[in-house]
Amino acid sequence: MRSRRNIRFCKKDILEYKPDVLILVDYPGFNLRISGFAHKHDIRVFYYISPQLWAWRSSRVKVIKKNVDRMFVILPFEKDFYAGYDYRVDFIGHPLLDVINNDSQYSERDAFLVKNQLPDKPIIALLPGSRHQEIRSMLRIMLKTVPSFKEYQFVIAGAPSVNSDFYKKITSGSSVSFVTGQTYELLHNSKAALVTSGTATLETALMGVPQVVCYRGNYFSYLVARVVIHVKFISLVNLIMGKEIIHELIQNDLTINHLCRELKKILDQSGRNEVISAYKGLREKLGGDGASAKAAVLMSQYLTKK
Repeated sequence: MRSRRNIRFCKKDILEYKPDVLILVDYPGFNLRISGFAHKHDIRVFYYISPQLWAWRSSRVKVIKKNVDRMFVILPFEKDFYAGYDYRVDFIGHPLLDVINNDSQYSERDAFLVKNQLPDKPIIALLPGSRHQEIRSMLRIMLKTVPSFKEYQFVIAGAPSVNSDFYKKITSGSSVSFVTGQTYELLHNSKAALVTSGTATLETALMGVPQVVCYRGNYFSYLVARVVIHVKFISLVNLIMGKEIIHELIQNDLTINHLCRELKKILDQSGRNEVISAYKGLREKLGGDGASAKAAVLMSQYLTKK
């Protein structure tokens, strides 16, 4: 009901304002419907941050070709994906680079430890996701690695939308710590990280932290996903690089033995150096700073063209 009300409100607002161009940002479930409405009313449509059609629902490319005048993508392989459908898009780089590049915005180690009342031990960050079911499943697995790494402290990056009591129930009896709203500061001061697949894998890589990617879902859902999702890797880092530079432990491969083995590899200096070196290539592929500014310049140029 709320979604339908929002769509009706948006359509009414568009017709009343009559913009020269409608700029859509991400959120495909809503924006693809609005793009069709705008197209029918001869309003130009620009779309910033493509839906992940390359992973599933590639049939929606037809909708985009019909209704979207210009698409601005943030992942380098998306340009080739759309080219395969005879649709030209602009790759403008990833906006996360602008968010993460300034190291001076993060607390240094001593200040971070004091602020969060943490002991003076090297940190392994745990990023178990943002949804309750996902956090419950992944965090329970991650916590089982703690006894094997007694010289380290494990710190959970809490999702701001999830109450701290939820984490406390899962971690009851363990020695792990918890911070919320400080994910980048935590990563900035961590030696390694265990990360549930998603944008967090890219954030961790851009922060320069070696990581092991973890994912285990409902078995039936996983089987369905294998059929409908057309990608070789589950982490954005490996997808962008086109090869495995961080190890992914998926479904049955996500065991405590495997997790401990891979974590030990990236804590070893040679393993750390290998991953951090590969991250440099990732930054190059992402196109440098100023993604949103590049998009704005291109949009302005396209608007002045007849």
